[in-house]
Amino acid sequence: MPEYSAPALEKGLDIIELLAEAQGPMTLTEIADRLGRSKSELFRMLSTLHNRGYLERDGDAFALTDRLFRIGMRVPQVRGLVDCALPEMHKLAARISQSVHLVVVRRGETVVIAASSGGSDMAFTLKLGFRRIAVDSTSGQVIIAFQPDDIRDRMIDASAALLREPMDMETLRRALARIRDDGYELHDSRDFIGISDVCCPILDDTGRAAASLIVSFVNRRDSSDDHRSVLGDVRASCERISQLLGAGSLGAGAASKERT
Repeated sequence: MPEYSAPALEKGLDIIELLAEAQGPMTLTEIADRLGRSKSELFRMLSTLHNRGYLERDGDAFALTDRLFRIGMRVPQVRGLVDCALPEMHKLAARISQSVHLVVVRRGETVVIAASSGGSDMAFTLKLGFRRIAVDSTSGQVIIAFQPDDIRDRMIDASAALLREPMDMETLRRALARIRDDGYELHDSRDFIGISDVCCPILDDTGRAAASLIVSFVNRRDSSDDHRSVLGDVRASCERISQLLGAGSLGAGAASKERT
């Protein structure tokens, strides 16, 4: 297919990609400097993206809105996953009185694409679109662990490139192997004190992890909830969602394993 140039479109995509990777809002001057373009050629593009709802403005600074995320949610593959998962997530959240999140990996990061809050009085729920570097997150490691070797390597490379500090790859690969062997992960939250991650994969018809379900388990002083009891509920929910996606059982052997 012949290559064609669309300079205006390229400028718009450059702005979107830059702001997607930025740590916070950026001014016109900062955007122009980073992209090596003049402020005058970017001003109209920023105004158009702002008027169309792709950018929000706070004074002189611009940031992405969630419009791209909402558009992405209309993709049939993603919509099908959410439609299959949400009813099961609502039942699970109500049963265990904890929040449940549906997570996928995109471009090296985890993205929360659906959530259900199950707490009667309070629950810990992440916003839709919440992102984290996949290799440094429980949900991301679970998804990466259940991939063919070549895809797993590509996902690790894409995610590790986003880290500020290098990760011990041998330690990571041992963790992924253990997760795949166990069929789940239980881990203290890497971000929040008092939260435990209870996470299992959702498999598609090829046996790969299309997503993961993760319970943000709030550890209460007066709660007698057992993490492993919740783990059993999460595994069962993932099995049912996986079956709706055409996958077979996640494996009775892994379901019955106990890990200290």
